[in-house]
Amino acid sequence: MHPTRKRRLWLVLGLVAASAVAAGLVTLALRENITYLYTPSEVYAGEAADQAVFRLGGMVAKDSLLREEGTLKVSFGVTDGDAVMTARYEGILPDLFRENQAVIATGRRVGDEFHATQVLAKHDEQYMPREVAEAMGKAHEKHKVETGKSGDDSEGGY
Repeated sequence: MHPTRKRRLWLVLGLVAASAVAAGLVTLALRENITYLYTPSEVYAGEAADQAVFRLGGMVAKDSLLREEGTLKVSFGVTDGDAVMTARYEGILPDLFRENQAVIATGRRVGDEFHATQVLAKHDEQYMPREVAEAMGKAHEKHKVETGKSGDDSEGGY
């Protein structure tokens, strides 16, 4: 084989190997940053790993919001209609955060509690994340809950 062709072959093989390594590193980085959404029932069923970061979605349970005096610490219940999981958060909550409204919290499970690092509230009366809406719909069907949409939105829909 001619030396020039040999150099080109090594160059092409080097580029292919470098591309494969780069693609592998990108895939590994993306896989580590994925956060899955679970409802409280799914978390209690063991679908979410105990130490993994995931999103907890559902509705803020009625009469569950507790604020610690003089601090930014707050705890609240997140429900999907079947189960309620206590979530703890330290920080400023979104303006739209309130009881009987959809919420998604990002964090980790610690025992039977969820320690959130970020809390998101829905932005209008009509929006609910698809995964949360599907899980809540299944829970409503299971318990035969009426979800009639009358003109009264004072209870936040559900």
